[in-house]
Amino acid sequence: MMSCIHLSLLLGLLLLFSTTLYSANAKTHYHDFVVQATKVKRLCKTHNTITVNGQYPGPTLEINNGDSLVVNVVNRARYNVTIHWHGVRQMRTGWADGPEFVTQCPIRPGGSYTYRFTIDGQEGTLWWHAHSSWLRATVYGALIIHPKEGSSYPFAKPKRETPILLGEWWDANPIDVVREATRTGGAPNVSDAYTINGQPGDLYNCSSKDTVIIPIDSGETNLVRVINAALNQELFFSIANHRFTVVGADASYLKPFTTSVIMLGPGQTTDVLISGNQPPARYYMAARAYQSAQGAPFDNTTTTAILEYKSAPCPAKGISARPVMPSLPAFNDTATATAFTQSFRSPQKVAVPTEIDESLFFTVGLGLNNCPRNFRARRCQGPNGTRFTASMNNMSFVLPSNYSILQAYKQGIPSVYTTDFPANPPVQFDYTGNVSRSLWQPIPGTKVYKLKYGSRVQLVLQGTSIQTAENHPIHIHGYDFYIIAEGFGNFNPKTDSAKFNLINPPMRNTVGVPVNGWAVIRFVADNPGAWLMHCHLDVHIAWGLAMVFLVEDGVGELQSILPPPADYPLC
Repeated sequence: MMSCIHLSLLLGLLLLFSTTLYSANAKTHYHDFVVQATKVKRLCKTHNTITVNGQYPGPTLEINNGDSLVVNVVNRARYNVTIHWHGVRQMRTGWADGPEFVTQCPIRPGGSYTYRFTIDGQEGTLWWHAHSSWLRATVYGALIIHPKEGSSYPFAKPKRETPILLGEWWDANPIDVVREATRTGGAPNVSDAYTINGQPGDLYNCSSKDTVIIPIDSGETNLVRVINAALNQELFFSIANHRFTVVGADASYLKPFTTSVIMLGPGQTTDVLISGNQPPARYYMAARAYQSAQGAPFDNTTTTAILEYKSAPCPAKGISARPVMPSLPAFNDTATATAFTQSFRSPQKVAVPTEIDESLFFTVGLGLNNCPRNFRARRCQGPNGTRFTASMNNMSFVLPSNYSILQAYKQGIPSVYTTDFPANPPVQFDYTGNVSRSLWQPIPGTKVYKLKYGSRVQLVLQGTSIQTAENHPIHIHGYDFYIIAEGFGNFNPKTDSAKFNLINPPMRNTVGVPVNGWAVIRFVADNPGAWLMHCHLDVHIAWGLAMVFLVEDGVGELQSILPPPADYPLC
């Protein structure tokens, strides 16, 4: 019989061998991103579009869980740029997170910066995008994280995998669109088209010959990785005559469920399995708006691509054979959007924080600033001669301009931000009711909320009906979190706490706060740094619907953010 000493020695050697094997299998992937103007033709016109490496959308990056990325970004465009790796935890590598003036100063025209980070414990679909003004309208791409070598999916390996990036296209320069809105104080012009993998599809002028075709074979399973890269619009997505088995979202696995339509807010990803179980033919996949804000203008068009069976008879591949169109929900179908998100569960019991150190309550919504006395009427084209704004807890976030918040924090630079972001609304009111006009005008400022390392956080995100209520996709940088409940109306801790799912809630990095409703999330503040939390409708972040969590270092090197890299951009 083997002695306990020999057994423990053998187990130790096996553990050492497996750890060494894992680290040996982990790879470092090197990429060069050149941000530049490229001639891109869509909707009958050619534009000088800002792209990465001349591609729209940009390159798809594929790695394994445990691998590292080293991406050298060279800015040959005429605008400042940063790149954000949406959903990547960036453990101790906050300098590589990307939002301008939060974790870094932007890369100036002619400059460069190398992003270095490791993916650890994440599998599925994420994406990368510009995080400077409205450049992400065209500067974005997929980031696909496969399981570690030797590991597999928690479902049967699909025969094929396809990234689907849903985008939004302006028949104009997006930077000009947002600058014009900033000048006038009104809402920016809505987009002219949605896109699938960069192409608008058959239902737009001058687009049908470039419609994206996705192949499938009878009997095979395709893992479709859907990313909503649209700038300002939640989207419904469906494929004619095919049902989805939802298996993941935001690079976290889910308890599988089936549906004929999915809804994604900007920033969100959803992994679905589809089966080639229909008669061989061509079927449209289509996306169009889920628009929850009453009376607000939006792009009411539909983008399409074609799912084509390789064994489809030849006539079906001809121009004359119109693919079957899916039935998409009405643009204001909140019931369908809600039923979809409320189907999400983690595959098994998860470690949701139950003891809470920080109980936070943040209102999120729009506001209106009174027209400043020195402004002419043409600069106050919001409702009734106002200027649009937005806020969290009545604080409208203003980005600094001389230093990043992370740089100011780590280097002790004063007067860049204050640490008095309120843990609760300064004034309590009927958040989803008839709000007093005295609460419509928020206070501008660069305020952060400090969290101690390891603190267990519960955050109630409460939508407001100021000006107009709508669904807000709220993204937290540097963290995944559990969505333990959501509902409509005003959150009531006495009654709504009974709805908390503390067993198997889904883990996400972007939560859709329901229109005129609320969502409750929990996470552990185990990643030191400065982490932006904002609405992923980019028009709203420009208006100030954001704040920053400043998470302090813990004890020792492994609980502290790394030093800034040598090529860290200066302002």
